[in-house]
Amino acid sequence: MKLKKNAFLLFTLASLMVTFSSCDGEDGTDGRDGVDGVDGTDGQDGQDGEDFTISELVPLESSVVPDEVFELKGSFASSADLQMILSSADILPSDSTFVYGSFMDGAALYPNEDGTYAFINNLESDYSIARIRMNKDLQPLEGDYIVNATATAFTAQCSGSSITPEEHGFGPLYLSGGEWGGNAKGVYRINPFRNTEDRVEAERLPALGEWSTENAVVVGKDAYPGRTVVFMGDDDSNNSYPEAHFAMYVGSLGDLHGGDLYVLRGKDTTETAIGGGGLKFEMGMVEDTTYDVEWVAVTERTIDELNQEAIDSVAIGFQRIEDIDWQRGSAENNRNVYFNATGRYRSDNPDLANRGTTFGRVYKLELNPDDPTGDAKLTVVVDGDREGGIGDGMHSPDNILVTENYVYIQEDPNGYQDLNTDIQGYAKLWQYNINTGTLEEVLECNQIAASQLGFGTETRYWEITGLIDVTDIIGATESTFLGGAQVHGWDFNTTPETAVRADGLKFVDPTAIDESLSRLEGSFLFKLTGLPR
Repeated sequence: MKLKKNAFLLFTLASLMVTFSSCDGEDGTDGRDGVDGVDGTDGQDGQDGEDFTISELVPLESSVVPDEVFELKGSFASSADLQMILSSADILPSDSTFVYGSFMDGAALYPNEDGTYAFINNLESDYSIARIRMNKDLQPLEGDYIVNATATAFTAQCSGSSITPEEHGFGPLYLSGGEWGGNAKGVYRINPFRNTEDRVEAERLPALGEWSTENAVVVGKDAYPGRTVVFMGDDDSNNSYPEAHFAMYVGSLGDLHGGDLYVLRGKDTTETAIGGGGLKFEMGMVEDTTYDVEWVAVTERTIDELNQEAIDSVAIGFQRIEDIDWQRGSAENNRNVYFNATGRYRSDNPDLANRGTTFGRVYKLELNPDDPTGDAKLTVVVDGDREGGIGDGMHSPDNILVTENYVYIQEDPNGYQDLNTDIQGYAKLWQYNINTGTLEEVLECNQIAASQLGFGTETRYWEITGLIDVTDIIGATESTFLGGAQVHGWDFNTTPETAVRADGLKFVDPTAIDESLSRLEGSFLFKLTGLPR
């Protein structure tokens, strides 16, 4: 008997009205009514499915062997451990109709009151957001889609971030970046415990602006007590003029509607040669040099008008800003924000490389200690364009995760490997040591071996993505991370003999998107333990 699709934590109509009203916690709360269900329970209806209780749900053991598709590098081969959690080819024993879809990306993990966890995961090219119930060992039990392609107007849901009372002073909420594809770009605000029947609707946050949004990230509550500060990455990929901008929203605690919006501008707004110090474009900066920057308020909110206002304000023009995260630890640490610019190359416009990064960069933004809108400092800490630098050989950094001592950089290769002989192999996970400034390889996609097993091809590069630190959430004694890969080339059109589940179903869940509109491509989800934090 199939499980009920609303077997997760559900809210009554009354609590949904509170959560999704225009009051988003403007009074400093998370916008909820203080309980998860009407009677103060977890909001469930007394059973988890028509036939199963939680204890009877059968955990998945993935059919994919991680060491056959990934390779831990250097010292991490002996100090870290990799386990496959879920692949698109797997069938959940207790929820056989759930299909893990295409382009896994942003993610977050939330504890349920019954000892299980709700894993929220964007499926980028299915334009949807999945929720997977996991047991204490992070094994999948059942799944559903809480936002579908109709709700997002077929706008790709890329990176995501969590908001929790513990870290941010309000929540729980999930923010998702609407980046490409549809006409509903910007920042999405999702209740991670929403009823699955509400998947046909999703709320955007107009106050945060319409960008080609890779991600929106709220810094910890200790950075600026009493305020909520959100950063947005703009993945604009103009072929002649780098016009991706770094944005910041500032409101009162828990307020995502009534605050002010800013873009990052250099104190020197001139255009100079590479490394010349002018910050009209990012290539005026060089690695390991700190530059003075400031915030300029913007009044527009729709994508074209907002983009033009940022250009007119001489905000720094980056080439495809991707993911963002902030340093854990002290309040001072929390004011250190890291982000990736993934880069772009055009053979028909060589001047583009004089303005925007080609192979990608990692930036550190040091916020003003007293006021988030005050003057700040910006440094390129890893530069993929610098020959002989620590990032020489890095290929298109995309997602990013920051702990107290390390930055974990995930590649989404853009196909520029022929331009730099130091780029070797396939997509990698890198570790940047904040204290020493060193960069090491952690993990690489082993696409040659994987293709021989039917997982993709050797020519279509995978993307490593969605890495999150769940150590504290699950109370683990060993550092624990969840992450995944977009297995490009493992799709029904390219490799139809392998891009199906054991029951013959293609890699698409009809509750997320119609089969005719899906790329029918596979994803991997893995657990990585033993990495230093």
